[in-house]
Parts: sequence; C-alpha cells; structure tokens
Amino acid sequence: MTHSEARERAAAMLADAGIVLTPAERDAIEVTDLGLGKLEEVGVQIVVYINTERVCAKELVMFPRQICPEHRHPPVGDDPGKEETFRCRTGVVHLHVEAHEEIVLEPGDQFTIPPDTLHWFQSGPGGAIVSEFSTRSTDEHDVFTDPQISR
Repeated sequence: MTHSEARERAAAMLADAGIVLTPAERDAIEVTDLGLGKLEEVGVQIVVYINTERVCAKELVMFPRQICPEHRHPPVGDDPGKEETFRCRTGVVHLHVEAHEEIVLEPGDQFTIPPDTLHWFQSGPGGAIVSEFSTRSTDEHDVFTDPQISR
C-alpha cells in the first residue's frame, strides 16, 4: 500500500466515524511506517489539529492489527516530556504501558500516559481511531526501543 492509498483509507475511516476534516487536514494526514516499510503491520496515520508550546490534539488512525511500537516521550530541555491521553473513538486498542497490565480501550474509554513512560499499542481486528490530547508533541525526540525505527 502506498502512502497515498493509506492517506485515502485513513480519511475514509475518519469519515465513516463521523469525524469531519477540512480539505487541508485531509491532505495533511501523516502516514508513517516508522522507517520499517511494513505499513500494514507497523505504523500509524495521524491528523494533527493543533500543536503549540502548551497543547496538542491529534487523531491516530490505525488499520486492522497495526502496531505503534514501544517508545517513550523523554524530557527535552526544561520540559518533562509529553503527557498524553488516548481516548478511543472507534474499534479497540490494546495499550501496553510500563508498570501496568494490558489496557483495552473501547469507544469512550481513555487512559493518560505520564511523560517519559514506555508504551506501545495495537489496534484490534477492525482497526481503530484514537483521539490524542497531550502537552506539546515533539515527535522527533521520541525514543523507540527498536533501534531500526526512525521517526
């Protein structure tokens, strides 16, 4: 699947969920395979609504059984690292957070991940859409456990 096809597929999933995007937001859907070249298995599709010095809001669109690998959001300068809350909108998400048992998020469920905490997640068999609300996002500073991953 090309990135263009993945962008269209993600846009269709959002539309099916009743999440309206502007044409600019639709065109700006980020598709990342994290440098592994296995998008159907590993990666995520992202709509960024806002990312300021204080707040960030995104939609994370995941295809069936797609994984976002283990990573953490470390401190950057005086910032303690990104704190993020995931709220499941559609589908099921299996969230694995350091020092917790598996957390299963279904529509309406949410969980907050503290800064600098190892976590990874995988969508269920029907894919998923997760709204992410967080402090400022600096994805370029994310630290992945797998050294082959590049963001």
